[in-house]
Amino acid sequence: MPPQIKRLALLFAIFIGLFFVARHFLVPKSFGEFGHYRGLSLAENQALTPKYAGQKACADCHQDMVDLKSPNVHKSVSCETCHGPGLAHVNSTDSILPMWVPKEREFCAVCHTKNAARKAGNIVQVIVAEHNPGQKCIECHNPHNPWKDLK
Repeated sequence: MPPQIKRLALLFAIFIGLFFVARHFLVPKSFGEFGHYRGLSLAENQALTPKYAGQKACADCHQDMVDLKSPNVHKSVSCETCHGPGLAHVNSTDSILPMWVPKEREFCAVCHTKNAARKAGNIVQVIVAEHNPGQKCIECHNPHNPWKDLK
């Protein structure tokens, strides 16, 4: 047997050995307990602290905003989609903990930038660089009632 083959076989054996050593340390103990899943993933997720309050919690104090957006295109968008997780705001004893209010174009552009992969009729899409450049979206559009002209 040529010496190159012996060296190549030795190198393969080392790589295979390293693979099994790495796999031993990197694969969680509960992996494979329920098929191709980590058995402890459910318990780990249950142990996480919730951060979202839910739409009903927002409506309890801000029914006027819910009423304003309910007949409009954003009616199915949860408040926390735009304003961020609200559980800390709801649970704060003084109710002063502020929620995030997005004001920059880049935020609206996440959903409303023209995107060929997105179905055209579902979401109003604009070319952000051409649509009122230099202005914030909220200067012309109320996110809770986007079709009402603010100007």
